[in-house]
Amino acid sequence: MDEDDGDAALRAALDQLAFATRSAAALSSTLDAVEGLRRVCRVLVPGLADWAAADLMDEDGAVERVCVSHRDPNAALTGLTGPLPTAPETAAGPLSRVLRGAGPLLLSAGRLATGQEASDPLHAASMQPFARLGGDSVIMAPLRARRRVLGALTLVRGEGHPPWGEGDLALVEDLTHRIALALDNARLYAETQAVAERLQRSLLPVLPVLPGLRITARYSPALATAQIGGDWYDSFVLPESGDTTLIIGDVTGHDLHAAVTMSQVRNMLRGIACDRREPPGMILRRLDLAVDALYRHRTATCVYALLKGQEGGPYQLEWASAGHPPPLLVTADGDTAYLHEAHGLLLGVDPHAERPSACLSLPEGSTLLLYTDGLIERRGESMDHGMTRLRQHAAALVDQDLDELSDELMNGLVAGAHDDIALLALRLPRSDDGASP
Repeated sequence: MDEDDGDAALRAALDQLAFATRSAAALSSTLDAVEGLRRVCRVLVPGLADWAAADLMDEDGAVERVCVSHRDPNAALTGLTGPLPTAPETAAGPLSRVLRGAGPLLLSAGRLATGQEASDPLHAASMQPFARLGGDSVIMAPLRARRRVLGALTLVRGEGHPPWGEGDLALVEDLTHRIALALDNARLYAETQAVAERLQRSLLPVLPVLPGLRITARYSPALATAQIGGDWYDSFVLPESGDTTLIIGDVTGHDLHAAVTMSQVRNMLRGIACDRREPPGMILRRLDLAVDALYRHRTATCVYALLKGQEGGPYQLEWASAGHPPPLLVTADGDTAYLHEAHGLLLGVDPHAERPSACLSLPEGSTLLLYTDGLIERRGESMDHGMTRLRQHAAALVDQDLDELSDELMNGLVAGAHDDIALLALRLPRSDDGASP
């Protein structure tokens, strides 16, 4: 090998390393499989190919072309993505073979266009972009990870690049292996998050039906991150006393473990509350002792409140807070006040800390909102801004039905949220209408 050949080989190796590095960066920048493939295609085109197509296959064998990227930003790509036909298991077309695990395959566009595989509808559909975009030399490679084929990558060269050669197959095989591992990780992550969300939603309680009172709740997983957390709400009538509990809480973390811990903490609180007729501060202290014994190194916030009073009122609220955002009280006239009293440490910090309780007479027709911090927290702004925003929205909506108010709060405040949101809302009756608003 002469010096020029050595330099060329070195440059080729460096180019391959650069493409591998850039592809890995594109994949690691998102946990969305489709978006990851789109970003990879933009890396590979035009540096490595004139155009590229990426296909994904689900567990049932259905194939969808999720991305077509061309070196010409003005190229007409409309209609080239979408579901592809299902091919029989004996189909001999190159895409069918690749999706069964063959390859990478080095092909010429002329060979692809022959009638040899005309009986394969998947092959016929996959060749449609060639009529519009052209191309002479093709590599089709499976996206294979952990003994499973997740899809296929098609790389096409025309006059702008030298034809693909046997030496390019190793590069493409390495690229597709990296891509497939990232896709598989994204799918595993999505499956874990879906399990956690289903678990969390399955644990959301059925709210009690109380004469003269309205109680409603809302829950939304984080939209910006697709993460699941430990947010929960609860409400039930205590035995003997008939008091109604109003509970909102948040276990730290954004994973399946947080959701499982949340369910266990919630059930412990239910048991303690039903067994002990004690002020809210003492109930939270008992819960804190249990959390410290069973879930060391886990923290959580919680508001535990008791609504006391006979049907029709007057009503009193007793509550205690363990590091949780304060409840918001909105009168029938739209006046608002945050209930900052009886605020203590998070659960899991100091189980022996004293936890005070507070008591307040609630005005008739008033609305009480308990919520998790996802409703008010935004990146780059102080908590005070979020609390002011919630206060203003709630005051403007106080004349609405409680369900409409809850929906409008979620719709109006969820944009930009980076955390789960749980909302529990209570409305008291007015004495002049004899019924719940």
